[in-house]
Amino acid sequence: MFDIDLWTEIISALKKNRLRSFMTAFGVFWGIFMLIIMSGAGKALENGVMDGVKAFATNSAFFWTSRTSMPYAGFQRGRRWEYENKDIQYIRENVKEIEYLSPRLFGTQQSGNNTIRGKKTGAFQVYGDYPDYFKIDRWTSIKGRLINEIDIQKKRKVCVIGERVVEVMFAKDENPIGEYLKISGVYYQVVGVIHAETKINIGDGKKEETIIIPFSTMQTAYNYGNVVHFFSVTSQKGYRVSDLEEKLKKILKERHKIAPDDLQAIGSFNIEKEFLKFSTLFLGIQVLTWIVGIGTLFAGVIGVSNIMLVIIKERTQEIGIQRAIGATPGIIIKHIVAESVFLTVMAGYIGLSLGVAILEIINRILQSAGDQVFFRNPQVNLTMALSALGVLVISGIFAGLVPARRAISIKPIDAIRDE
Repeated sequence: MFDIDLWTEIISALKKNRLRSFMTAFGVFWGIFMLIIMSGAGKALENGVMDGVKAFATNSAFFWTSRTSMPYAGFQRGRRWEYENKDIQYIRENVKEIEYLSPRLFGTQQSGNNTIRGKKTGAFQVYGDYPDYFKIDRWTSIKGRLINEIDIQKKRKVCVIGERVVEVMFAKDENPIGEYLKISGVYYQVVGVIHAETKINIGDGKKEETIIIPFSTMQTAYNYGNVVHFFSVTSQKGYRVSDLEEKLKKILKERHKIAPDDLQAIGSFNIEKEFLKFSTLFLGIQVLTWIVGIGTLFAGVIGVSNIMLVIIKERTQEIGIQRAIGATPGIIIKHIVAESVFLTVMAGYIGLSLGVAILEIINRILQSAGDQVFFRNPQVNLTMALSALGVLVISGIFAGLVPARRAISIKPIDAIRDE
């Protein structure tokens, strides 16, 4: 296969009909090119989605209340109800599968701006949270600190704010730590500026437009009593959060006299299930990419094989002379298969290189677009590239075998006489 004369002859044969060689190779080029582009695009989608949720606890679930959908224990259908502090305490004490549990309150909804500082105003989403919430939905403290247990115990009027809140309520070079914001009529001291590590937002608005105050402070300051709007949990290692989700729903229904088969009264969101959906989706995309890519490549390989048959037909006399002067069937097969492999691999290599180059250009464009893009870092890993090259070599061999068998089936004397 490293015979210089052999490769010189192959290149010479391909140059004799440049247009035919180009059109033959284009099918293979397009197949591998599309395989690389689709694979890179699928990986970019996966990277974008997973990067947006990577810091979120995958063993977490979230619960809220809704109207009941059926009568039960003397209560009518459509009853409104709320979680309470004692529900949270009961769950903490009696459900061993829980690692972290964090109740949440949503700020009072009002028209217009809810935050004031001097002459500046803004409309932001306000939450009352426990420190454990930051272990479920990850936030980074850019300045200052996060909400802590002492804030909860002493019901401190403090808050941590998102980056957008800083931009709206403070001057460019002003340090917000220690300053005060009037939030829904109550003054709070800013103790931290936070950055969300995930793009999942449990609530309205954007995460950078969030203000978080201690849960206990919000209950007292805004007269919520013992009401809990929402709570989140994570499961201990060795326990599935899906099982924990069902157990908590059963407990809550029993405590609030809700029909066991009422599917509407308790709303929930299970991150474990969502991640499983994502994984299944991305696996399906990968499989579809290979099916389409290999199918397109296979069509190109068939084109190579057909053209090689035409070439064999044109060179029948030449093959007959080679056989007559001593060329063995193995030499003839090697020559034809080498020509097929060369044509296939060269076309595929160009398609592979061009595909990778385009993905890199797209990657640079996406990087310049910033963190808001859910489609990032399109890439083809080494395994994918090696697999593609392996497919090309095997395809080239198979594309040349049929014409090669056709060539050696012709008797030398018949080949020499061919016109």
